[in-house]
Amino acid sequence: MKYTVFTDGACSGNPGPGGWGAIILDEKENQINLSGSEQSTTNNRMELVAPIMALKKIKSNSVIIIYTDSTYLKNGITLWIKNWEKNGWKSAHKKPVKNKDLWVVLNKLTEEQSISWKWVKAHSGNKFNELADKLATEAINN
Repeated sequence: MKYTVFTDGACSGNPGPGGWGAIILDEKENQINLSGSEQSTTNNRMELVAPIMALKKIKSNSVIIIYTDSTYLKNGITLWIKNWEKNGWKSAHKKPVKNKDLWVVLNKLTEEQSISWKWVKAHSGNKFNELADKLATEAINN
């Protein structure tokens, strides 16, 4: 099965109350909206939780395109994570990788799928990116 996913995270204060949103579109254009919140978190954590929660809803061995407006998420999962693992979860500056717990979960979930990660500019009129942002922002207040 093929899926297109849009994800976003938001935080009111950093750290502070946060929310995440994800939209899953299947090849038949069925749409599933997901969202959630945490009382004390960071924006980057919410950016990571959104694709984790979306991937948990998708069956293994799927072909997925994930759109995010977070360069932290996109670069982390496509460029940085292999070096983090090789270096014992230390950053290029020899410091512990922030949000390691979520990176480990996300990395494990990506192994079961064929995923292309795409960056989309935030607040640029992309319908589904705007909706993911709205879901994340609304989740903070719920």
